[in-house]
This record gives sequence, structure tokens and C-alpha cells, in this order.
Amino acid sequence: MAKIYISLGSNIEPIRHLKAALIDLDYHFDELQLSSVFESEAVGFDGTNFLNMVVAAETAMPIETVVATFKKIEQDHGRVKGAKKFAARTLDLDLLLYDDVVCQAPIELPRAEILYNAFVLWPLAEIAPQLTHPVTHEPYQILWDEYEKTQQHLWPIEFDWSV
Repeated sequence: MAKIYISLGSNIEPIRHLKAALIDLDYHFDELQLSSVFESEAVGFDGTNFLNMVVAAETAMPIETVVATFKKIEQDHGRVKGAKKFAARTLDLDLLLYDDVVCQAPIELPRAEILYNAFVLWPLAEIAPQLTHPVTHEPYQILWDEYEKTQQHLWPIEFDWSV
């Protein structure tokens, strides 16, 4: 079984879409571990705030199947295929890590945004503080501690998981 880390984000009915995504992830993957939910300003465009989190899970699926599963979940929840990158979205699921795999295909792993987006790094450091980045070999908690926190504004929020 591979240990994977998934970034979740939404700024269109984000509470509904995060809850729905977690139900789907729980169906497809084992041993979900959830970070806190963070609210953050949109990055790269003017838009409403996002809700973001990171989920750890276990899977026997190969990387390609994991990514295809994420795309299907996104589309099932209204994500438009081929929509521009910096835009509002119902649901965004990104594979951040797949064990210690470092590759460029079928996708880039580890995902580069781990190191430059606070809404990815903070929740990742929260649930995997001692895990080390497979390229920098630094623990995620150290990376978060050293992150320039004035670059992006985000804050943890209370989140009611009841459906």
C-alpha cells in the first residue's frame, strides 16, 4: 500500500463540496487522515476565499489510477474539464505525494506547490510534521516554520463535518 497526500480546495459552495469529496475519498481510499480546514484568499486571480485541507490516505492503486479517480470525483462535483487554472472551482483535488516517488510523468511528484503555497504546506505540516520532502529532505514542519508567512493569508477555521 502506498501512502498518498491529497490537497483539497473549493471556493464554490466549499462546505458542501469538501464534505462530498471526503465521502468519495473514503469510498476509494483507506485510512483517511484529515488536516484542519483552512480559509485562504484566492491565489492568482480575484475571487472569493477558498477552503483548503490536506488528506492522507493509503492505496494500492498506481499513480495514474489515483489521478484519474481524482478527476472523476472533481467532475462528479461540477468541475469543468479544461477550465482555466486560476479561476473559481467547485472542487480541486491534487496528488501531492505518493510515498517518496519523484517523477515528472504521469504527473509531477512531489507536487511543486507544496513548497510555495501556504494553503498546501501548513495543512501538510499539520498531519505529517516529521515526514520529509523527497527532494529537499526537510521535514514538512521545518519547511512550514521557515516559510515566509506574509506571502499568503490563511487561517484555520472551525468546520462542522456532520452531513
